[in-house]
Amino acid sequence: MALEWVVLGYTAGAEAIMLLLLTVPGLGGIRKGLIAVTRNLLKPFMSVVPFSLFLLMDIYWKYETRPSCDAESCTPSEYLRHQKSIMKSQRNALLIAAALVLYWLLFSVTSLVVKVEQLNQRLEKLKNRD
Repeated sequence: MALEWVVLGYTAGAEAIMLLLLTVPGLGGIRKGLIAVTRNLLKPFMSVVPFSLFLLMDIYWKYETRPSCDAESCTPSEYLRHQKSIMKSQRNALLIAAALVLYWLLFSVTSLVVKVEQLNQRLEKLKNRD
């Protein structure tokens, strides 16, 4: 089950890098290509949403079916394994939240950058007409 977390982590990383490149000032020459690449990748990255919901349900199912382990009722190694499992679930939930927020930010920033580019083109046309 570790492969899907790796895929989600790489996807969140790719989203963060694209978001960073879209918002960095001074990349005027490659911005149009970057916008085109990002717009083409938004649809495949949309699969992050159902994939994250599936992984969230997996975390919930593991949480509900996990045997309870109190400090008095189990050995120290079992207690440590139980605590480690809880921490991994929390880390994975944070990864899911980060991937979803980064996708939403990437979508919003891309649409705003496209609108700004269109407005700049209109402005240039109006300046050339006068």
